[in-house]
Amino acid sequence: MIEQFFDCPYCWQRISILLDPSEVELDTIEDCEVCCRPIRFKVHLNLEGQVLDFSVLPPH
Repeated sequence: MIEQFFDCPYCWQRISILLDPSEVELDTIEDCEVCCRPIRFKVHLNLEGQVLDFSVLPPH
């Protein structure tokens, strides 16, 4: 698992998400562990499991 840190777009707390390196593309919604608001994650990894793109967005 890969731990990716980011700032919540609502409460601005520094938190992290665990990414599965076997999934090269991920588009998911999870709640912030601090303020409980939904956050959409768009992630692209290369075949070696390195993060190429990581976006934190409001859910739509």
